[in-house]
Formats: sequence, structure tokens, C-alpha cells
Amino acid sequence: MVFKDNFLWGASTSANQIEGAFLDDGKGLSTADVLTQGSKNKERKITMELNPKYIYPNHKGIDFYHHYREDIRMFAEMGLKSYRMSIAWSRIFPNGDDEMPNKKGLDFYHKIFDELHKYNIEPIVTLSHYEMPLKLIKKYGSWRNRKLITFFVRFASVVFREYKNDVRYWLTFNEINAITNNSWNAGGLIIDENENKEKVINQSLHYQLVASAKAVIEAHKINKDNKIGNMILFPIIYPKTCDPKDVLAASNFQNEVLEAGDVQVFGKYPQKVSERNKQLDINITDDDMDILSRGTVDFVSISYYSSLVAESSEKKSKRTLGNVIFGISNPYLVTTKWGWQIDPIGLRLSLRFLYSRYKKPLLIVENGLGTEDKIENGKINDDYRIDYLQRHIKEISKAINDDGIDVFGYQVWSAIDLVSAGTGEMRKRYGLIYVNSNDSGKGDLTRIPKKSFYWYKKVISTKGKSLGNDING
Repeated sequence: MVFKDNFLWGASTSANQIEGAFLDDGKGLSTADVLTQGSKNKERKITMELNPKYIYPNHKGIDFYHHYREDIRMFAEMGLKSYRMSIAWSRIFPNGDDEMPNKKGLDFYHKIFDELHKYNIEPIVTLSHYEMPLKLIKKYGSWRNRKLITFFVRFASVVFREYKNDVRYWLTFNEINAITNNSWNAGGLIIDENENKEKVINQSLHYQLVASAKAVIEAHKINKDNKIGNMILFPIIYPKTCDPKDVLAASNFQNEVLEAGDVQVFGKYPQKVSERNKQLDINITDDDMDILSRGTVDFVSISYYSSLVAESSEKKSKRTLGNVIFGISNPYLVTTKWGWQIDPIGLRLSLRFLYSRYKKPLLIVENGLGTEDKIENGKINDDYRIDYLQRHIKEISKAINDDGIDVFGYQVWSAIDLVSAGTGEMRKRYGLIYVNSNDSGKGDLTRIPKKSFYWYKKVISTKGKSLGNDING
């Protein structure tokens, strides 16, 4: 179970979930900054104006803004070959429509990249990861408005030029296909009752797809060595039974999940989606279609946490939670405390499915277990996380070595504990490094490597040879 020498072993975070310093050095308010704390039983609220009666966990995050040297040193100690991160759009263009970028914001990421390169860690950078300047929502209505294409491409072009010598792997929008079910995080959208929700979402997604394609074109112009990919939320979807109606329902659901991915890879809409867009009267120009055809991605990246099950609409089985998308409960799988079903084989099947469909190199940029961790005698023995990661990495190895699939990297979600995007909690921990902070943001922010930190270090150093039945490697 050996991986190639150049395999990008790594781990992920996002700017809005770790940086904190939400108004420091000229940063503007973002969509993440107005999300209150929630829980697995209570949704996060969106308050367009900050209200002192609420806790806004992203304001502090884990204060990576002031701890980045310590954190990156720990990433290096873990042996990471790569680090998937994001640049906060609101730190570079505080209002989103600014003519000139914020120099202090640019300088901050120069320091990040310098620190990463000091340890030979390859940055993989997402341009928009569930974060965008709040003023773009207030002033323009977010991605409903075609003007946002211009603002996003300006932002992308600035960072492509600024970090031309620092970054060669780029992603455009995080989980771009999540806008249907998570329209605030993925698109900055609040949809009024009197609006046609389907039209608003598909119009906004179209403008994002054009912006993504334009960014791909610009990235290649600015540096021919740039590799730029998309990023889609992907669960493999099983039919509940062999009833052809269930099989058809699963196939339809899978195609819906991949609508945006199809456009980013093939440069055009599937016929069924084109027909729906016409019926919805989506504003799509000939120039848009030309841009989409020219701005196709170099590789496909995914988040994978669990699989889903679908059935015919005639049936009403018990539902289970997932990463933004819900499905039918699978009785053959174990479910986490937050309702996500664990399916390592589903990752191998996902890689098979995507490689067969797209014939593009694949990068796994999110895969991990969110759950509560306990400190006992100064240590965090997260054997459950090791078991989750080990089983998934084994399936990746089978996909590469037995199925011949081109997977060139794997990023654990997450490198370090962070604010959960879904619930706004700290207790739902994903990190390989523990951060002493609770749901209210209280704690001294001490960093403690978990048992999974040392386990992953051994996996990386042995190129996967240490993967075995023993969770200690």
C-alpha cells in the first residue's frame, strides 16, 4: 500500500474558520462574520448587522492570524507535503468592489506562503471558500448580479499575479454545487418568499460558473504552470433497492449533484440543464458560453465525507444527514454523532465514478471525521478518527493501484481544530491538532497534537506502508 513519491499528502482549512482577526488590518466584514453560533440541533442565524446578544465564532476562529508561524511549524512537524487553504476575499478587497486591493491583506498571505515554503509545504489555494465580502450582498444582491463576475475575476487576477511565484495549485469555488442546499455559505444568498428560488439559485450558479471559467483563463495567462481545478461536494449515491424506480432516482440525484462539475469540466451545460435554464429564463449570453468552453479546469477536486441513498419519490423512508445534502438512511453503515454515515468504500466508488465521467486527475481536498474529543492526562487519544482516516486512505490506495485512477493528493479535513461551517461549534472537532477553545470562544488557544497527528506523520513518512490493521500504524 505504497503511494508515489510526489503524492500530495496534506490537510485542509479555510480562512474564515481559522483566521479570526475579522476586522484587523483593513479586512472587511464577510458572509461568515455574520453567522451566529449554532449546534447540531439549532441552525446558525444570519444577522446582516452585528448584534451583541449573539456569539459570532468566526470573529475569533482559532486566531491563526496571530498563530500562523506556530501552526505551520506543527504542520511541518506532522510531515505535510501540502496544505490546502483559502484566501479571504474580504481581506484583499474589504468591500468586494474596491478598485485597489488592501496591501496589508496581500502582505499577510505573502507571510503565509513564505512560511510554508520554508518547510517545503506546497500550498493549494481556494479563492472562495464559504466567504465573500458582505457589502457585495448588501449593495448588489450577491451572485444574482452579473457585476459580481467582474469583482471576483478582479480578485482572482490580483492574487494570481501577487503570488505568481508562490502558488501553482488553485481552486475556484469551494463546493460550488452546494449553492442549491446551502445558498448563504456557497453564494451569499438570502432568498425572499416572493422570489422564484429555483431561478435565483440557478442564475447565481451560472454567474459563478462564468466567473470560475474566467478565473481559469486568467490563471493560465498569468502563469502557464498554474494548475487550476474546481471543487465539488461529492457523495456517491446508491439506490435503496434494485427497484428500477430507485435506481433511476439515484441516477437523477447523482446527475443533479454534478451539474456544476459537468460545466467546469466539459465547458457546456448538459442538455437537460440547458432546457431547464431556458424554462427559468436564466440570463445566459453567447459570450458566457464561449467563456465556459474555454475556461475548463485542469483537475477535479472533491470533498468526501459520506455516501447517500436515494429512492423513488413514491416512498418515504427515514432520512439521514450529510454534508449539506440529505439522503435516505443506510442500515449497513455506522452514523456519527452529527448524523453522517461513514462509508470508506464509498470513497473508492466515488473516485471510480468521477474518473470514468471526467477523465481528469482527481484531488481529495476534504475527508475527515467531526466529533467531540476529550483531553485525558494532557493527551487526545482519537482512535476513532485514526480508524476513519485509515479506512478511507486504504480505499484510495486501492483506487490508485487496483483501479488505475489518477489521484494525485489527499487532504485531511482538517489540519487543526476550527469553527464548524455547518454548526458554528468548536466541539465538533475535525483537526489533527487540538485547539483549547470552546463553543463560546473561551480558552487559551493552546495547540496540542492529537494521537492522529503522530499516526498521520508515520503514514506520510512511510508513503502509506505503515497502513495496517493496527491504529498505531
